[in-house]
Amino acid sequence: MEEKQQEITTDEKPTLTKKTSSHGKPRKSKSRCNFSLHMRIHTGERLYSCPLCGKSCRQNGNLEAHMRTHTGERSFICTQCGKGFSQKQNFTIHMRIHTGEKPYTCTECGKRFPHKGSLKHHMISHTGEKPFACAHCGKSFTTKARLMNHTNGHTGTIVSTCDQCGKSLTCKDSIKQHMKIHSGERFRCSECGKVFKHKRSLINHMKLHNGEKK
Repeated sequence: MEEKQQEITTDEKPTLTKKTSSHGKPRKSKSRCNFSLHMRIHTGERLYSCPLCGKSCRQNGNLEAHMRTHTGERSFICTQCGKGFSQKQNFTIHMRIHTGEKPYTCTECGKRFPHKGSLKHHMISHTGEKPFACAHCGKSFTTKARLMNHTNGHTGTIVSTCDQCGKSLTCKDSIKQHMKIHSGERFRCSECGKVFKHKRSLINHMKLHNGEKK
């Protein structure tokens, strides 16, 4: 009985550990916080909202980064060329232009890329996948940009105008091809010397020499 009383009245403080707070209660671990943040990916919970546009973010840090798109603040400055970025991720990707870093490698052919998106686009050349389909005619494309260029042909949306003749073009890539008309650039066949206005025409012509086309 005396031992029990002595145990209760002792002035000895409990030993603090990484798992206990100064109040003797369990301390929130870093892993538990990370788990809570991770679970928001599955639940879709977004606790932080932008007061200017209403966009919601899962983390306060993401909201702070988003706010720079409104303020125009560019906290990340490239020491090589002076270009500024509001997002650290964009800054990191930009620096690879200067460093030559290519952290993403194709598992099929070993080709390396500076961006994850570039690798993803490259992989389509191996799989033949064309995930972007035209809602007007059903034709499929490897990239969203090519689909948009194609769709402009259906809708008649003008994306560029030739400053030489004023011709309106619905495809962004068409302006480069069109300008060759003014520059006089030609594509010559290395086999027979025949000249073409368009590179695609030369490619089709080369199939005759390679026996791919009759």
